[in-house]
Amino acid sequence: MRRSIQIITSVTLIAVLTGAAASAADKRATSAPPGTKARYAMDVGTMTGMAGMGGGMGGAMSMMFGGGNREMRELRLRIGSTAPAPASPSADHFFLPAAKLGKSVPLLIPEKQPVGDAPADFQRPKGRLILFWGCGAKAQKGQPVIIDFAKVAAGQMPPGLFSTNVPVDRGPNAANSRTYAEWPNKKSSKPPASGSSMLGAHRIASNYAPEIAFSLNQDYMAGLTGKSTSVNGATILSWNSVPSATGYHAWAMGAKMEGGEEPRDFVWWSSSMSKEFGGGLWDWLPPATVQRLITQKVVMPPTQTSCAIPQEVKTYAPDFMMGNLYAYGPEANFSFPPKPVSAPASWTPDWTARVRYRSFTSWMIGGQMGGMGAAMGEQEAPEKKKCKPSLMGAVLGKGC
Repeated sequence: MRRSIQIITSVTLIAVLTGAAASAADKRATSAPPGTKARYAMDVGTMTGMAGMGGGMGGAMSMMFGGGNREMRELRLRIGSTAPAPASPSADHFFLPAAKLGKSVPLLIPEKQPVGDAPADFQRPKGRLILFWGCGAKAQKGQPVIIDFAKVAAGQMPPGLFSTNVPVDRGPNAANSRTYAEWPNKKSSKPPASGSSMLGAHRIASNYAPEIAFSLNQDYMAGLTGKSTSVNGATILSWNSVPSATGYHAWAMGAKMEGGEEPRDFVWWSSSMSKEFGGGLWDWLPPATVQRLITQKVVMPPTQTSCAIPQEVKTYAPDFMMGNLYAYGPEANFSFPPKPVSAPASWTPDWTARVRYRSFTSWMIGGQMGGMGAAMGEQEAPEKKKCKPSLMGAVLGKGC
């Protein structure tokens, strides 16, 4: 199990390393009218599959291998103010009981982190990253694009790989606020309980910004259930329709195991019909941006509930593949005073608040992941003439 987690961690680090190029390309912050004293942002999410793993080891294994559909809540809160922080800064978000977060949660000013420092145990991936994109049984012309990690380490990122087509817009942050605070934090980080609700009144009180108050009539989005089947070598992803979804984006990471060694080739596939990886696609996207990306065939429309991963992807990653799916949701905006229908150029609210929604799931696909029982049976079958490494073997710590 430890080895499987190491592989998943490596895949995630690769995604972060390469996706950082796209994120760095467009760090535009949410704009607010000049003179606005405070901005607030809530990111409300629903997580299922591996993203919503819970219930101990049994629950985690069930989620990993396609069993169960436990939902977890995801909530991120951020406040940015133009006022300097007082000697003892404090900020709290107050909820109704249905939120199951107690009376309130504290927003804390984060500690400054060293810029550019990697984790102490970080190991830069070795080998290659092989990129595919687009829904279809066969890969489009010009694929794959192959990235040598040795060249990336030397600063040789392939030109034109990432674009600024998908803006990274995370709202208030430490860079664009004189005083900035967030939740979860080191003092309070327990996520909302299953069955909780965000409906109703919300109030944010601090000693460095005006009091913020608004009421939500949109709750957490419904959970996603991702499935995969193999048809003539291609992997067909399918999922349930989420009522409030504005669009979908899928991506998968895979690897080919080399005996008992760590994988040297990683594969990254995106459902976008053009070379769009990471960046804002991993964030909470506003409906207007999603609609534009649907027109450009970067994001799938809300009526679509399936997408084929080209068979060439499985050829490069026959042993390990992890699927990920985002359902982008609605957005609610508030301000005080409320924005007039025809707001003059001089209109300046005391504060603005933005609430975005999404649903996210991830699960093991391809290889021998038809179900935990099937994979276990494969692992315990009579000895074969040739040994072919499998993901279950990695999970159990057994190699050839």
